[in-house]
Amino acid sequence: MALFQGILPAVSTPFDAEGRFRADSFERLLDRCYSAGVDGMYVCGQTGEGLQQSAAQRKLVAEVAVKASPKDKAIIVHIGAMSTAEAVDLAKHAARIGAHGVSALPPIGNYSFAEIKAYYSAIAEASDLPLLIYYFPAYAPSVNSLAQILDLCAIPNVIGLKFTANDLFLMSEIKKSGATVFYGTDEMLVAGLIMGADGGIGSFYNVAPELFVQLYRQTKAGDWEQARQTQQRINELISIGLNFPVNPVVKSMLRRVGIDCGLCLPPRRSLTAEEEARLDLMLKQSEVGPILFPLR
Repeated sequence: MALFQGILPAVSTPFDAEGRFRADSFERLLDRCYSAGVDGMYVCGQTGEGLQQSAAQRKLVAEVAVKASPKDKAIIVHIGAMSTAEAVDLAKHAARIGAHGVSALPPIGNYSFAEIKAYYSAIAEASDLPLLIYYFPAYAPSVNSLAQILDLCAIPNVIGLKFTANDLFLMSEIKKSGATVFYGTDEMLVAGLIMGADGGIGSFYNVAPELFVQLYRQTKAGDWEQARQTQQRINELISIGLNFPVNPVVKSMLRRVGIDCGLCLPPRRSLTAEEEARLDLMLKQSEVGPILFPLR
């Protein structure tokens, strides 16, 4: 599973004023991230607003991601959906277009563990693509123990998971089983890598891909002190970003580097004019802002 490691932006999806996918801006964003040395893309996840798009548009985004990516870069398509049937259809499509893997959030709602397991089993059976499940206790509290996670990881075709939580002891226990683990908390990536994660998937990777790539390479070289310092630089950016809703602030920051990803799809809101002005001021007054956004 050599492809399933390293730095994968949970790539943002650009839209026009009518909410239609903008392939031109998307290709520019991919090129920017690949130029920084990322190892692949996580497409149509929460940052990519997959759940807010139609299935037809999600398929188009995935197709462009595959076509616009170098062959040695991993394309993992998030195919989670409100219905199992739609998730299965998206999984089959990802296999047809040449994606390297699929991933899925648990279904939204008050589902039991048995129902979540049945959902993942159906997705895993839909194609031969490796499947990454998603441990996100704030999102799906029914999956709440090591035994349950390992039970899901034992489903045929499941190779591991995206782990978005702060319990790094639990993550390290999962890793002992041989599962592939991508850590999903941007501000703690260095800690996740120290504890054995194979790589990271995150939102702010869109904005500062070069810093996340640098951090990953420093950890691979065992240069933990330099990696810690890189994480601190990343966290200065994240500390500013977390004053605002994450998806729209990522898009706003991308506009500041010349990539217009449009607005977020409802019900997600975009930043107000006052928030945009406050973001500008915070970036200008920071150490990392003038480095990442030199034209501002």
